[in-house]
Amino acid sequence: MLTGDHTSIRAVLAHACARVGLDDTGARVVRCVNNAVYRLDRHPIIARITLTPGLRRRALASVEAARLLDRHRVPAVQLAPGVQQIVHVEEHAVTFWRRAADTGRTPTVAELARLLRRLHRVPSAGAALPRWDPVADLRTRIHDARTRGWPAADLDLLARRCDAIEEALSTISYQLPECVIHGDAQVGNLIATPGGAIWCDLDTACVGPREWDLVPVAVRQLRFQQRRGHRRTDQHRQLADAYGFDVTRWSGFPVLRELRELKLAAVGMPIARDTQSHTELRRRLHSIRTGDTTTQWTPY
Repeated sequence: MLTGDHTSIRAVLAHACARVGLDDTGARVVRCVNNAVYRLDRHPIIARITLTPGLRRRALASVEAARLLDRHRVPAVQLAPGVQQIVHVEEHAVTFWRRAADTGRTPTVAELARLLRRLHRVPSAGAALPRWDPVADLRTRIHDARTRGWPAADLDLLARRCDAIEEALSTISYQLPECVIHGDAQVGNLIATPGGAIWCDLDTACVGPREWDLVPVAVRQLRFQQRRGHRRTDQHRQLADAYGFDVTRWSGFPVLRELRELKLAAVGMPIARDTQSHTELRRRLHSIRTGDTTTQWTPY
């Protein structure tokens, strides 16, 4: 949920819509983590606004990824037709997307595996996508947080872990061929439409190791609490069986797990304004500081 910056981000939306000839009246925010995501009331369009300067380049990656996946007929959200991409307003980048027909059904891990196999067959040669560079992305988040006055002790901790992870990544031997990857492959980044599940949130799409796309489900199962009343299912095992590779049995998994957890901590810094989010961020940073791999986290 947007908090203190709601008014200014809403003004960014109004300005961007006016630039491309859209009516922002009645638009409502539906999500706010890396982007403020708005559903336009007067058009079948979703607007996505990057929240920090370091994430503006992701807007370009998402647009290029959408065009690439459309060419190769990989089911994914589509750019809004006839609308300018990308609109820059102050430190923000705004993109406009065709609103997908969401059935409200939760996509399955089997659907995630099928979409991963289709995505990973897209030729990477000539793809206008960035190279996988996760530590640079983390350093950008740390820099943005410094400019916003986040405590130096926390940022220095993350910077030291970035150095260690960067060194560890240089020693990894990947087992699977490099390809086009989503970069944040999880059920939460799928939309269930009447025609089947499709990819969304293409900001992290790049060319990199397939193993990285298999890490989010494994880390989620290891690290996140199950909601009360919900029976825990072995989603990682389902994904490993359906995809044909168990990333947790690969020697490089501990490094990619720590990398994923660093990103899951850092993503909270721009949004940890309310007490609950701030408490959760402190929990994650404490786990990283102490090397605790067992404490359960909850979503922001």
